[in-house]
Amino acid sequence: MSTPHAASPITPGLARFAVLAGLLLCALSVAQAAPQAILVTNEGGAPVAQAAVSVYVKGAHTTAAAGTTANMAQKGRAFQPTLLVVQTGTPVSFPNFDTVRHHVYSFSAAKKFEIKLYSGTPAAPVVFDKAGTATLGCNIHDQMLGYIHVVDTPHFGVTGSDGQLNLDLPAGEHRAQIWWPALGEAHPGIEQTLKAAGPAVVLRVKH
Repeated sequence: MSTPHAASPITPGLARFAVLAGLLLCALSVAQAAPQAILVTNEGGAPVAQAAVSVYVKGAHTTAAAGTTANMAQKGRAFQPTLLVVQTGTPVSFPNFDTVRHHVYSFSAAKKFEIKLYSGTPAAPVVFDKAGTATLGCNIHDQMLGYIHVVDTPHFGVTGSDGQLNLDLPAGEHRAQIWWPALGEAHPGIEQTLKAAGPAVVLRVKH
């Protein structure tokens, strides 16, 4: 019967090498990413504004990094921004900059919550821990409508009035999803293949 060999101890030098190797891999990953211009248009070529674009890069973290936060403010009796995109696991605060109180709520499957009549900023943020879209309202001001779109990728943004946005992406083909409020909160978004290669990428959707 052979005698089992004892496992080799991890020396301080080997541990330092492992840490340095990990840091090098992270640095290489960051170095490979480059700004990528993206234009979202309808079938006729007109820009699609206020569309959430999320790009899924193989190997990217699906949940938000520790310390990530976001704000969905109320100002002028409106949600600002109207459409907020966050990564899964992000705590979102709801500061009220109005002189009147608000009562913010969502009955959406992606996140059900309620912040009863308040001024200022609630002490505890709301953690959006599930991908999907939460439609926001105010029990006091029925005209207030907002959306929080939650995605499982750190690569996301919202198009401007010109239908454009810029994301840092590694070169190659990636899966992209485009969502805007008219699709409805139950719709996951229009899926397309995005090829990051330097020049502006055009994503055409039926809008």
